[in-house]
Amino acid sequence: MNNKILIVEDDPKISRFVSLELMHEGYETEIKADGREALEAALANEYGLIILDVMLPSLNGIEVLRRLRQAKTTPVIILTARDQVMDKVSGLDVGANDYMTKPFAIEELLARIRANLRKTTVAGEIMTLGRLVIDCGSVSVAYDSHPIELTKREFDLLVYLMRNKNIVVSREQALDAVWGFEFYGNTNVVDVYIRYLRSKIDDVYNVELIQTVRGAGYVIRDRD
Repeated sequence: MNNKILIVEDDPKISRFVSLELMHEGYETEIKADGREALEAALANEYGLIILDVMLPSLNGIEVLRRLRQAKTTPVIILTARDQVMDKVSGLDVGANDYMTKPFAIEELLARIRANLRKTTVAGEIMTLGRLVIDCGSVSVAYDSHPIELTKREFDLLVYLMRNKNIVVSREQALDAVWGFEFYGNTNVVDVYIRYLRSKIDDVYNVELIQTVRGAGYVIRDRD
């Protein structure tokens, strides 16, 4: 596990506080206070996780994340004072793994860091089911050698279901594992993304990859 964390925060009191707490927990930290410098560092180095503020000089956090996601899947926790629903939606839509608002409890931030590091895709891992191949290293999916274009959230949900193959997972479990936060008390978002996956895999290749277990959740089962 990569324990090096990039803290992108222009308030020196907050960045120093978070850095000291993380180092106390055994993490290695690096601090950037400028959005453009943070993006350059994130692209040039390998971090286990990035803590990213939104309001930054030179380049705001959302744009930093948007550009980062064109090249890397490094887990990102947005940590910001912006607490409107649309702010959270914007951050998550461009690829944030988690979203926290200030003021925050350091214990919660540490817990979310641990959870996101556990979920980090293992580089080079390849999962197969019949003709379906998921390459976690390149973040790609193919069926019978035909590439399937998935969004990051669709990919993460598919990987989560594959890692829990033959186990029925509830909507709440999928939401917590893939979105990493409580989606405003509504688990319907999981159903929506299941439909997205089915439209791109099941419907196109005439297979039943993801099965619904009524009243329980979803499951991917081994093929006979």
